[in-house]
Amino acid sequence: MLIGDVSKRSGVSARMLRHYESLGLVRPSARTSSGYREYSEEDIRRIFHIESLRSLGLPLRDIGRALDDPAFRPTALVGDLIRRTRDRIAAETELLTRLRRIEAADAADWQDVLQVVSLLQALGSQSAHTRQRAALASGAGSTVPTEALVEAALHETDPHVAGALRWALARSGDSAAPLLAEGLTSPTAAVRERAAQCLAALPGDMATTLLRGALTHPDTAVRSRAALALGTRGVADAVPALLDLITAGRNDIDAADALTSLADDPRHTDPIATALVDRLTHPDTEPPARGRLTQALASIPGPTASRALTTLARDQDPAVALTATYLLHLRTAP
Repeated sequence: MLIGDVSKRSGVSARMLRHYESLGLVRPSARTSSGYREYSEEDIRRIFHIESLRSLGLPLRDIGRALDDPAFRPTALVGDLIRRTRDRIAAETELLTRLRRIEAADAADWQDVLQVVSLLQALGSQSAHTRQRAALASGAGSTVPTEALVEAALHETDPHVAGALRWALARSGDSAAPLLAEGLTSPTAAVRERAAQCLAALPGDMATTLLRGALTHPDTAVRSRAALALGTRGVADAVPALLDLITAGRNDIDAADALTSLADDPRHTDPIATALVDRLTHPDTEPPARGRLTQALASIPGPTASRALTTLARDQDPAVALTATYLLHLRTAP
């Protein structure tokens, strides 16, 4: 069979067949009396093998080795091909993500496009200083898409850069809130906590609603961030979680401050004082926790807290009694 017929039958161009021949991948078994290449059935089968392996992305040099080496085992080569394919997909996915973010920025001209590209590259820099500058620029009215800021914030480990990113997100409007809510479902604990911390920095009703939902999150760190943020926002739903923090001795000072902020609202003053007393007198509350809860009562105004401190001044635990006595003195001092 001549080269033209082989090309039609196999779908491989005559030029590519000659290239295969120059590489030694396939050699026509014979030539006609006129000198034309003549391919046998075995040659054609080899061409189909070559094309099959090429369709998998194997380089031609590896294809030759695979076909000619009797001792060749495909496992390692296929494994290498899988790794290279994954790398290529990851690179193309990253490019697609970047292009979508540039599209989302709705750049008016090429200068705006170049600015977005520059800031996106800076957000991914190895330099914390460069990332921080990009975050600050993003929060100062640049056109960096919110999605890029959220992704950067969820994976940032430098505290200064993380703070700048939260500042930028707080100025991005409500669009950041649902993206951060997705971060709360991450399988990585650090990402979940960063998502909660960023949500806590967002103003607005949407962020508050999402933080309310996070009060029942299975991750303790997420619940803690949500409770502290809601306490400063005047949301009384956070009180049980704040009491849990004080009891556990985790962010207890911040939790006590949040309770104090909530208790400034007369609607919440007595209920918070009562909740503190109930937790104090619960039989499962350990002595160290009782001491922290007693201290938290100090900043709660009103007669309920005062009566509770008066009772605690006679508590069987000397440390609690001493703390309550001292706090009563401070409350009554002129």
